[in-house]
Amino acid sequence: MKKILILICIATIVSCTSQTGEKPPSQSAEWPDRLHLPIEPYQEVGTIAPSLGESDPIDWPKEITAPEGAPNVLLVMMDDVGFGASSAFGGPIPTPTFDRIANEGLRFNNFHTTAVCSPTRAALITGRNHHVASTGIIMEFSTPYPGYHSMVSRSVGTIGEILTDNGYGTSWFGKNHNVPDWQTSPAGPFSLWPTGLGFEYFYGFLGGDAHQYRPPVYENTRPVEPYLDQEDYHFDKDMADHTIRWIRDQKSVWPNKPFFSYYTPGTAHAPHHAPKEWIDKFKGQFDEGWESLRKMTFERQKEIGVIPEDAVLNPTPDSYKKWDSLSDKEKMVAAREMECYAAALAHADYQVGRVMEAIEAMGELDNTLVIYIMGDNGASAEDPTGLGMTSEIGTLGNGVVDDIDYMVENLDLFGTMWFENHYSHSWAHAMNTPFQWDKKIASHLGGTRTGMALMWKGHIIDPGSIRDQFSHVNDIVPTILDAANIPQPKTINGFEQVPMNGTSLVYTFNDPDAEERHKTQYFEIIGNQGIYHDGWIASTTPKRLPWEGRGESSPDPFNDYNWELYNLTEDYSQSNNIADEYPEKLEELRAIFKSEAEKNKVFPLDDRYIERASPEFRPEPNRGRKEFVYYGSTNRIPEGSAVGTKNTSFTITAKLNIPSGGAEGMIITQGGWFAGYGLMLLDGKPTFAYSKSHYPKDKYEVAASKAIPAGKHTLVLDFAYDGDGAGKGATATLLVDGEQVAQGRIDETVPTRYSMTEGLEVGRDAGMPVTKEYKVPFNFTGEIETVTVTLP
Repeated sequence: MKKILILICIATIVSCTSQTGEKPPSQSAEWPDRLHLPIEPYQEVGTIAPSLGESDPIDWPKEITAPEGAPNVLLVMMDDVGFGASSAFGGPIPTPTFDRIANEGLRFNNFHTTAVCSPTRAALITGRNHHVASTGIIMEFSTPYPGYHSMVSRSVGTIGEILTDNGYGTSWFGKNHNVPDWQTSPAGPFSLWPTGLGFEYFYGFLGGDAHQYRPPVYENTRPVEPYLDQEDYHFDKDMADHTIRWIRDQKSVWPNKPFFSYYTPGTAHAPHHAPKEWIDKFKGQFDEGWESLRKMTFERQKEIGVIPEDAVLNPTPDSYKKWDSLSDKEKMVAAREMECYAAALAHADYQVGRVMEAIEAMGELDNTLVIYIMGDNGASAEDPTGLGMTSEIGTLGNGVVDDIDYMVENLDLFGTMWFENHYSHSWAHAMNTPFQWDKKIASHLGGTRTGMALMWKGHIIDPGSIRDQFSHVNDIVPTILDAANIPQPKTINGFEQVPMNGTSLVYTFNDPDAEERHKTQYFEIIGNQGIYHDGWIASTTPKRLPWEGRGESSPDPFNDYNWELYNLTEDYSQSNNIADEYPEKLEELRAIFKSEAEKNKVFPLDDRYIERASPEFRPEPNRGRKEFVYYGSTNRIPEGSAVGTKNTSFTITAKLNIPSGGAEGMIITQGGWFAGYGLMLLDGKPTFAYSKSHYPKDKYEVAASKAIPAGKHTLVLDFAYDGDGAGKGATATLLVDGEQVAQGRIDETVPTRYSMTEGLEVGRDAGMPVTKEYKVPFNFTGEIETVTVTLP
């Protein structure tokens, strides 16, 4: 009897019924066909007869496995770290794990990002340019145009999908700033969450940043609060613990199956949180100021060879705060902020080291490709005053002006849960040594060039060396696939794939002088444009400083912006603008930029930033609603999906059942310590707490004098907004069963945003408390039937 090839349908495990002896159409290529994903199992069978005795014995269906020799992959990327921050690239912050990878592998000193968060991350996981992945800007600022709407196409598959379908175990730990803003609630949809993008396991947070002591963590799509009842909790440690556990589980069950782990902390994005003992290690190390630090870093970079001897240290523009202009108090605060930043990054690097040590202890490190990207963009110079911030959302979002005396008096709160601190823009510029500009400025290397190192034992001819070929974050997926001997797929789940824009870097591993293969790369973020081609780069001059979120927008950034020109083969640090000497070359590069922009969905250019922040620009499930009904199980509804209670009057009506002996706990809350409100029973008494910011003067409380007795009751908060603009005052009135029990004034309200990380919750407050009068999670001990929020 002729043997035939039978497809096994995965969902039903029922063999196909063809008896012709021919391969079905989907098996026209020799199995496994890695160009078309996913790959169904197959089995060879002989005779299939009515009885078992007459049928041939057969093997189980063969499932897809990774190609022989495919390595494990640990892909690490830090957040908001400039080229000159880490010790591996001459910086002041010790990063021994990063150093080890560089010393046992390769440093890439010509590696580039997109200059801002979500776009870099989209390019990293897809191998495409960020606009091709519809991520031309961060999720919260998306617009409807094809390159900017944030809804990544199924034709732009991720490394998670490709590796999972090729027999890898896949995971994602830490930050995910790649879910559209209006899709980040526990109600989904989940198609663009990590588990919807092919990653088998996710443990991390959604959004641009996270409070390290109270992070809004999700396990796959389920919200969890791992910090509850843990006094010494820090997310970076928790993240490493979960990564180690996941890898161990993978190898315990499937020892021959390679793993892929995407490990991406929220560090060192603000808030710069670190354990006290780590902050103490840096005490006094930055007292000389940022100009001195920038010079010392530049000298070390030359000494260790990560920049050429003829590289130039770009001067700091006059618009940046100068160290000598600071008072003694201001210097004290600024130094403390930098100590916290250094501690946060050093602590995060230490946790990566723990993961590597665990892999090594399992005997797997020799077969692991480790790629470590030190920053998704240059360091963040988004502090508008030059003195740093005690709360990023307070200053940038809600116009809170820090008080230097308060900062000095509370110096020990920097780096703790009670501040969401950010450092001076001048510290950021020092972290971006030796380049011009900073994060967000995609036209210049201070915004785009970050350190990268990789190691793969036995596959690099000269460990500890430097590679200077141009490379980009979109090269990482092609590099991983090349190392694993997996082709770039033509289709995934029936969707024809857009070709990848990146180039594998494997060609550099054994040939330090190999000719550069990534010859052309455009850059664009919020109107800042750049084009690299064959060693030259043309760059627009920024119209807004890195810390200017608002400003006059241009109707035509391509033509309105001034253009500069640099020859990077002779001018490593982009310091000598030669546009006037080579006008023809500049026009040639501008034409290339326009061509690349047209091919990659970059147009229309849009140089607005904070102006795009309002949720009204994007789809939202609640537009036009006036009544919102929530239940006692409501948990972590993000601000863009929750009822909008800023700059308006509103009424909260809570139907409660109070047990004998009374009740206490949170009824409804939104935001928290840094901005937010909470309606609760505090010691049984109806209480409304409101926080315009973390400053004591911005804390308000309206409370009844008596507790609510046992039985069913209706508690109402009437919030009467003064009107006439944003952030104005209001009168809060509490009523129990229609009778007024308390009333009070709130002089100023939150004008823009409660939080980037804390949502709306009913029956509990598991994030940061609105006041220190209660401890989280402050579960409600009675019964909540409904909580209805009504808008005028």
